[in-house]
Formats: sequence, structure tokens, C-alpha cells
Amino acid sequence: MLIALASIAGYLLGSISFAVVVSRLMRLPDPRSYGSKNPGATNVLRTGNKIAAVLTLAGDALKGFVAVLLALIYLPEAAPYVGVAAFLGHLFPVFHRFHGGKGVATAAGVLFGFDPWLGLATIATFAVIAAFFRFVSLASIVASVFAVFFSWFIKLSGGTTLAIAVMAALLVWRHKDNIKRLVAGTESKLGQKKATPPDPSEASQ
Repeated sequence: MLIALASIAGYLLGSISFAVVVSRLMRLPDPRSYGSKNPGATNVLRTGNKIAAVLTLAGDALKGFVAVLLALIYLPEAAPYVGVAAFLGHLFPVFHRFHGGKGVATAAGVLFGFDPWLGLATIATFAVIAAFFRFVSLASIVASVFAVFFSWFIKLSGGTTLAIAVMAALLVWRHKDNIKRLVAGTESKLGQKKATPPDPSEASQ
């Protein structure tokens, strides 16, 4: 029962979409209305507002980290479940009609909550792939797969490794359209604008 309640709390925390919250507070267009229509930091960056993108990235990562950290402090056996629940909350947020992001930042926060070395190794993998190939989607997919290996390599619990495998599978699935574009050679590269967001003043008229 306690694990179930902790998981629900993790899901609710994960359901807070910082892309939407930050955009509203900074009077930017709804990130679900332009570009990839994905409520995440990469899409928010398309507005040209780097501060908003950074705040979105930090908020989405922090909620995953905090969810796991609190579980480890108060109910350690629930940590793997809470981590997955927070990730699912970001993908399917109850507060935003279940229209969520792809979960990269939240997954990173969850990994750091599980183990700092795991988080650092995964982020390093992401950075290397992104630097060489300039595709955020490809870097996210590769890093998520390697996270499972890293978890096994540093000998985290079986439950934790399984939780990471589940998140990796879901993250790859959420990037299915990106995978199609990567194969077709039409995927947007890092720093490339996909679409210009609408002017908030015009949207309100």
C-alpha cells in the first residue's frame, strides 16, 4: 500500500509540465502549439528564449530527482517504482490532458536520484553523441539504452535496473517519429529552428 501511494505521489509530481508552466509565467506561446508540439526544453528553445528553455530543463529534471530522493529517504524499496511513476507522469501528465513530453530531462533526474555516477555516465554519453552527430533525439535514444548497461555495470539492484530498462523502452517508443525522420534524413539538428512559434499577442486576438 505504501509503495502504491508513493508511486501515485511520484506520478503527480512528474505530471507537472515545466514547459507549460514556465511558458505561461514568461508569457510565451504554449509549447504544444508550435514546432514539434512537444512540451519539453528543446521545443521551448525554439522561441529563442534560452532562459525559459533552461528553466524547463532544470524543472523537469529536478522533479524526477526529487521524487526518487524522497523515496530513498522515506521508503527505499519504493524508489524504482516512484522513478518510473514520475517518468510516466511527465509522458502522460494528468494536469495537462495526458499530453506530455518525451521524458529525457525527467529520466536524467531519475537516474541521478538512483545514483550520481549513473547520471553522470548517461549525461556524458548524451553529450558525446549530441556533439558528434548534432541530433538531440539520437543522443537521447543512445544514452537511454546505455543507461541500462551502466546500471548493470555499477551493480545497482535488479529492481532499479529493470526500472531503467522500462524507462529506456518508453523513451525510445516516444521517439518513434524521430527515428523515422533520422532514417529518412529529415530530422532537425541541434540549433536548427523547426518552426517559428506564434506571437502571443496575435494568438490572443
